[in-house]
Amino acid sequence: MNTRRDMLTTSAKVAALLASAGLLPTAAQAAWDKAAFEAKTMADVAKAFGGQAPTANAGVTVIGPDIAENGAVVPVGCSTTLAGVKRLAILVEKNPNALAAVFDVSDAVEPGFNTRVKMGQSSNVMAVALMADGKIHFAQKEIKVTLGGCGG
Repeated sequence: MNTRRDMLTTSAKVAALLASAGLLPTAAQAAWDKAAFEAKTMADVAKAFGGQAPTANAGVTVIGPDIAENGAVVPVGCSTTLAGVKRLAILVEKNPNALAAVFDVSDAVEPGFNTRVKMGQSSNVMAVALMADGKIHFAQKEIKVTLGGCGG
């Protein structure tokens, strides 16, 4: 009869053998652009992503409530009908760091995403579409926050 101790000892030996053979996976790490996430304005985010000056476009949509009761969890979304989009991003203008989320888009992915962001105060929220040709299109919506999410 195998005991728990025997099973753990055997598992440790197998793990050691796999590690010595180089067969264990390394830790998964998300790739992120530090400069983009530290940017304070939409122009800085566009510069960090290597795009041109942002222009408003009706093909990009930002989704969110008119009034958010709790700034700690504000549901927002972004989508686009434009062809050739390689990334969609969500920016919150008055947050300390404007960029809240970035989503990579391919032909296999429908370009529409929803998430929750933290907002310290009422602000414009922007959905930004980064195109394959370097152009950047955006849409914006003002979301009013009644209770701030950053300690307010």
